[in-house]
Amino acid sequence: MQPEIAAQLAAAIETPRLLLEPLCARHADAFFQPLQDDEALYRWISMAKPASLEALRAYWQRIEHSRMDPDAQFAWPIWAVRRKSDGHYLGRVDAEITDGLEASNFGFYFFSRYWGQGYASEAAAAAIEKLTARGVRRFVATVTVGNQASGRLLQRIGFQFTRILPGNDVIRGVVMDDEEYVRVVG
Repeated sequence: MQPEIAAQLAAAIETPRLLLEPLCARHADAFFQPLQDDEALYRWISMAKPASLEALRAYWQRIEHSRMDPDAQFAWPIWAVRRKSDGHYLGRVDAEITDGLEASNFGFYFFSRYWGQGYASEAAAAAIEKLTARGVRRFVATVTVGNQASGRLLQRIGFQFTRILPGNDVIRGVVMDDEEYVRVVG
């Protein structure tokens, strides 16, 4: 994937309530403390807490400049999701886009205080719409078994459950099964 195409895939998105901003180093300032404090967030995702603000900022700066994954294997559009009404950052939406324009790993996380308010559905649907307009036709997402809210969210926005992936993830040192969901756009 060429970095120019990766940058186009990561363009800003606006919805009635939200702004999805291409992730950059400055977002680390708003995300760091919630990522440290929100224990509920880590119940379902394998991401580790950032070691320091400086480390998070440096990592996101590398992504900002290339819009590619750290190994430069795929485009990695990542959006920081901000609420328009007050400017608060609510979470993140991302996708790993292959050279064949498939979102092989579509995902999101939102800080727990914003769960159940429709923000994740709104942001995820908007990201899919934007990526579809850029030629992406197949989206794959995985959800830790037991995370029913995320599974329902994916189904609401057009994903279909396809299978269980045994031992697909490790969360806090525990091997976990994932549910796979797929959405194919006509």
